[in-house]
Amino acid sequence: MNKDGELCYGMAGAGRATELHMNALKRYSGVPVCFKRIIARREEQVHAACDRYGFQEASLSFDDLLNDEEIDIIDVCTPPYLHQSMVVAALRAGKHVICEKPLTGYFGGPGDVPPIGDTVSKTVMYRELLRQLEQLRAEIRRSRGQFMYAENFLYAPAVNKAAEILRKKKSRILYAKGEESLKGSSSPVAGEWSKTGGGTFIRTGAHPLAAILWLKQVEAETHGERIDVASVFADMSRITPRLTPYEHRHIAARPHDVEDCGTVILTFSDGTKAVVMATDTLLGGSRNYVELYCNDAAIDCKLTMSDLMSTYFLDEDGLEDVEISEMLPSKVGWNHPFLEDEIIRGYTDEMRDFVESVYYGREARSGFSVAYDTIRVIYAAYQSAEIGKAVRL
Repeated sequence: MNKDGELCYGMAGAGRATELHMNALKRYSGVPVCFKRIIARREEQVHAACDRYGFQEASLSFDDLLNDEEIDIIDVCTPPYLHQSMVVAALRAGKHVICEKPLTGYFGGPGDVPPIGDTVSKTVMYRELLRQLEQLRAEIRRSRGQFMYAENFLYAPAVNKAAEILRKKKSRILYAKGEESLKGSSSPVAGEWSKTGGGTFIRTGAHPLAAILWLKQVEAETHGERIDVASVFADMSRITPRLTPYEHRHIAARPHDVEDCGTVILTFSDGTKAVVMATDTLLGGSRNYVELYCNDAAIDCKLTMSDLMSTYFLDEDGLEDVEISEMLPSKVGWNHPFLEDEIIRGYTDEMRDFVESVYYGREARSGFSVAYDTIRVIYAAYQSAEIGKAVRL
């Protein structure tokens, strides 16, 4: 903390994840926070973000965050291939760490021939991922700082209400279904395995997957049981390259060696099932939901698209700075605008939990176990899709 008793916040990255985290933090003032420094690779980008979010300093070196003795929390919102090295360095520097999803992945190794998404066996990737996870676990255990995993679905009001219902009614989840789909990504590296560690499933499917895994743990804890993922069966596809340039004009997906469509079936140790879907082929805005079929309840958690508001426009005049929906191809016609997006999708409560956890010295809801379980299932799914059969965990 600084001399004024404020938590000092350091941000690594200046892209979309940074925007979501900072917008959420700006809505919450329960704990005094000083936005000390932001770093990113491009000078013009980092200085623009510094001004926009009110950081005191901006620079291009991650070491500046590590060497600043005042900084308590480092928020890692960089591309996934940088996550592990930055998390480890921050923990060794004695910082608390927030890591944007995914925790890590396989981004290439000695002797790999590019493009690695097409040339490297997913079995090799899965084995290497498990080795990385054990290294990270050891680093976190040795560290004085807390590791917090930025999975906003765990903090979405609808998902939290579902958890409350499960605890109070002691419901059993017999079948779960989740999806996040949209028309692609604004990231220039989203189509490259070496930068993202996978395609649409690791980029978007990670959200509903993590929520379902967490809700099954809520069920297990309520009954004093242990419920694990027993096996994973998956199908991954690359669909959009078959389109002509004209047919492709509304879809932002440009997969080079990653999937743009994924469906994963989970079997849990209690015999129950879950299906998680993610695609880059959905127009009209992003779709995010989790559905639970229970022994005594049906629970539908809709994050987006919601029907809180509807709009109809004949043109986009004057709407240049009006956000309607994420990844929306056009604002004309009928649409369902995102309202209080940081709250509905869980970012506000996520960032509140993280800063309060550090300030008051308690454990955050979303930590290493959520990150570990989610990425392990994702890479088991990639292996399953490659070998054409279920992978046991």
